[in-house]
Amino acid sequence: MKSQPRYSREEFARRGDEIYERLLRSTLQGENEAKFVAIDIETGAYEVGADELAASDRLLARVPNAQIWLRRIGARFAHRFGFHRQSPPE
Repeated sequence: MKSQPRYSREEFARRGDEIYERLLRSTLQGENEAKFVAIDIETGAYEVGADELAASDRLLARVPNAQIWLRRIGARFAHRFGFHRQSPPE
């Protein structure tokens, strides 16, 4: 059964970013760059995966009612919206 959000979007973001910055960033950056981290904002439990679904599924297997905040390791957000230039192929 899918857990329902228990926090506002703002509180979700605040808690998720705080856990990532305070506890995880220095540990995860480097070899995990550009992977996704799924963080339970209540317990601080986390899982890393090549995509959001893999990371979330592993975290939900360990913490069934996790309140999940996703973050791309090494980036400010999990996804970018809107137009952005891509480098031409070499």
